Amino acid sequence: MKAVVLAAGKGERLRPLTDDRPKVVLKVANRPIVEYVLENLDPFVDEFILIVRYQKEKLIETLGDEFNGKPITYVDQLEGEGTAKAMESAKDYIEGEEFIVANGDIYFEIDGIKELIQAFKKEKADAAVLVKEFEDLSHFGKIEVDGNLVKAVLEKPGKVSGYANLGVYIFKPDVFEFISKTPLSKRGEYEITDTLNLMIKAGKKVTYAAYSGYWNDVGRPWNLIELNEYLLKNKLRHEIKGIVEEGATLVPPVEIGEGTIIRSGAYIIGPVKIGRNSRIGPNCFIRPYTSIGDNCHIGNAVEVKNSIIMDHSNAPHLNYVGDSIIGENTNLGAGTITANLRHDKGNIKVEIKGKLEDSGRRKLGAIIGHNVKVGINVTIYPGRKIGSNSFVGPGVVVDKNIPSNSLVVVRQEKVVMER
Repeated sequence: MKAVVLAAGKGERLRPLTDDRPKVVLKVANRPIVEYVLENLDPFVDEFILIVRYQKEKLIETLGDEFNGKPITYVDQLEGEGTAKAMESAKDYIEGEEFIVANGDIYFEIDGIKELIQAFKKEKADAAVLVKEFEDLSHFGKIEVDGNLVKAVLEKPGKVSGYANLGVYIFKPDVFEFISKTPLSKRGEYEITDTLNLMIKAGKKVTYAAYSGYWNDVGRPWNLIELNEYLLKNKLRHEIKGIVEEGATLVPPVEIGEGTIIRSGAYIIGPVKIGRNSRIGPNCFIRPYTSIGDNCHIGNAVEVKNSIIMDHSNAPHLNYVGDSIIGENTNLGAGTITANLRHDKGNIKVEIKGKLEDSGRRKLGAIIGHNVKVGINVTIYPGRKIGSNSFVGPGVVVDKNIPSNSLVVVRQEKVVMER
């Protein structure tokens, strides 16, 4: 069986982290999101077909031509938008066999695939959909069922309970006949959910598997933090491959990569994951649910809590980083602080595609892109974004989002008088 992984999307809602890369290569717990998808599909397939488009070179560079010894074929998405169009791109590579399809930007456990395959085989179905029950389907497609079969797929029915479509499927090859008949949706896309409805109307047998495990649709910045927390809490092993100096304290589980040095006075409370060749300390405090990438520097008098710090980034001295995401190759000047709590203790709202969205989180700090340089004594309000390739000068109060490729400085009027 082959797996088709849909990885062509831009990830607009995750900007500025996706300014120069597809969202599936963003690292959570120091691994690209797409690797978790491939890992959980791996026991059931013998080849991966990745549908690519936006910044595809970054994805190819990240994964290479195989995963766990199984070949990866990269296929450019056909012209047009939507999951059905993405699936159609794989038509010439399926070779007449049933196949799995999964969105490349979601997280699910291996049990979900086991249950889906069992349901597909038990019902001798033409298609199968992985579903999960939620109290609020405002952001999901609803799967209406009748016994063991799917009766209809509804697009985002509002605040009602029921089964949500999780973006993982099994199909027989004749699905491509129905994809060719799938009309353009109101959103201007060719949706695989519309294809499923066409199959059901034509009398095809579409079944489902109800999944009870953890699942995350990584569509917004705070989803990265949520997934990071889950992975560190449930998947981390206490493993020290680097050097821990005398006087440093590690409360397990803490994973330290090769070449990393934990200097005296560092206090680390797990679960915490630190990559390779990083420098931690002296005299810093790293709190639970923090992942720090490769070649990073967390220095003196720095506190980091519940955050993602990506490769080649630094918080070198006198910084507080809380509930934040720091992109690659970014440096925080001395005294830079990320605020993560409103004075009224209300939920943090974040601007997503021009509109404020409630993150559902009482604590959420900064979302900082890649290749950002932040000057000394900068204060960043909760939920604010700093775009990639930007420079923020000393003393700036970041109370509004800063676009990518920006220079922000404070102009001070000074009076110099003779004493």
